[in-house]
Amino acid sequence: MTDERATLPSREPVIRIIPMPQDTNPNGDIFGGWIMSQVDLAGSVVAVQRIKGRMATVAVDSFVFKKPVYVGDLVSVYGNIIRVGKTSLTVYLEVFAERRMIGEFTRELVKVTEAEFTYVAIDDVGRPRPIPNAAE
Repeated sequence: MTDERATLPSREPVIRIIPMPQDTNPNGDIFGGWIMSQVDLAGSVVAVQRIKGRMATVAVDSFVFKKPVYVGDLVSVYGNIIRVGKTSLTVYLEVFAERRMIGEFTRELVKVTEAEFTYVAIDDVGRPRPIPNAAE
């Protein structure tokens, strides 16, 4: 893993959360499934704003764990729509962790995950429905 400096996107995060001890795996790092869950929640917030109604996650197109997340990190998830089809859309998501150095006045910011999720607009009985135009 490289020691690159992360820079946050110029927009507000979709969600921010601090993982707790109950979210760890047997190695003491934050469990990957917990991270995936948070990313899906953030992606669905982005998707529902465009879909304007019920929707469902239909695919995790990619998910890359770049660095571990630790208990106490401030985790921020950023997302933006990268593709809109007739009934589905794809959201690109980036996850950053702000590590607070105990006893120091410094912080470390690292990009820990990036992913693409596809969501489909559905009607009241769960069938795919057209996504409204952006101007609607």
